[in-house]
Amino acid sequence: QVQLVESGGGLVQAGGSLRLSCAASGRTLSRNAMGWFRQAPGKERGFVATIAWSGGSIYYADSVKGRFTISRNSAKNTVYRQMNSLNPEDTAVYYCAASNHSGRTDEGAYGYWGQGTQVTVSS
Repeated sequence: QVQLVESGGGLVQAGGSLRLSCAASGRTLSRNAMGWFRQAPGKERGFVATIAWSGGSIYYADSVKGRFTISRNSAKNTVYRQMNSLNPEDTAVYYCAASNHSGRTDEGAYGYWGQGTQVTVSS
């Protein structure tokens, strides 16, 4: 089993920044890569970013390129996402997820999910 716990969400004004964290524990063989997804009100959950635990295979959704940065601290088993220049369209519940495969942007590749953390961006 793999356990994922997100933290760092909250309310921020447009143009502001937040950093989300995802602490992972459990079977390391089941999590070669980590990803972030988000679900806005009334919308389906969608891909945001992914990173391999090696630090490679970093990919971003077009909507967040240049504003969001994904990173990891392998010693702490934690993945981070720095979000800058936030706008109201970024309001969503953000989930981290673990995959056996790096470089994947599809939900089906991720077998373990955190509980989600709310990010609200006010205009």
